Amino acid sequence: MRWRKARRSDNVVDARGRSGGMRMGGKGLSLGGVAVIVIVGLLMGQDPLQILGQIAGQATQTSQVGLPQGAPPAANDEHSEFVRAILGDTEDTWRELFQSAGQQYRDPKLVLFSGGVNSACGFANSAVGPFYCPGDQRVYLDLTFFRELEQRFAAAGDFAQAYVIAHEVGHHVQTLLGVSARVNAARQRGERVEGDGGLLVRQELQADCLAGVWAHHAQRRHAWLEEGDLEEALNAASAIGDDRLQKQARGQVVPDAFTHGTSAQRVRWFRMGFDSGQPGRCDTFKVARL
Repeated sequence: MRWRKARRSDNVVDARGRSGGMRMGGKGLSLGGVAVIVIVGLLMGQDPLQILGQIAGQATQTSQVGLPQGAPPAANDEHSEFVRAILGDTEDTWRELFQSAGQQYRDPKLVLFSGGVNSACGFANSAVGPFYCPGDQRVYLDLTFFRELEQRFAAAGDFAQAYVIAHEVGHHVQTLLGVSARVNAARQRGERVEGDGGLLVRQELQADCLAGVWAHHAQRRHAWLEEGDLEEALNAASAIGDDRLQKQARGQVVPDAFTHGTSAQRVRWFRMGFDSGQPGRCDTFKVARL
């Protein structure tokens, strides 16, 4: 992927080295402990970020990351340059698409952190993976996730990494369009949003499709994809499907606990966006078959 063709974003905040861990009663919550919380949350159909946020709120001691106004921009190392390039290109794509629809796109911030981070959605450890918080309209990314993507999930490649960033930006697009608010309102009304075909799955698959829409327009603009790049993104989408992750974690698949969709569904919806380039083709909430 010839990503250096892209414009660099000014909306990346580098908080690496300033990220704090979460402590309870003077004892640190280990990576293993966080991983257990994440797995249990997924199996129970609960949002791991909410669980971790609740724990953080009860902590007697919390090491704050703190992202003050005027925090330094990302350093000019290779990894942050890549993130700035991908984020910058998502900005160019969504500004254009929103403008063509008579709307204005608001750029999200992307926070690079290491270890753990506090956001408007609560505390999150690196084990949670990249996430978007609608409360502060920021994407959070620990770059070590890309190494885990390669080593644990066998999903290597720069376009696989770009897909991850574009998926989280897709959640920002959903926030601007009111999708996130509608899903959250359903949750607050007590509706079950987890499970195969549930609102959370539909929301995640739509973000996959929106990532594909970005990839379509980015390729038209730069012709930057090389042989095997598209397969990298599709492989990453497949690697983090609910069915595959559950099979790895407990040896069986529990559709009632799905939150992101199956591997096949994630591949299908990314491909839908990539092939069409049309956000209107990404309405996962209206289709009967995902």
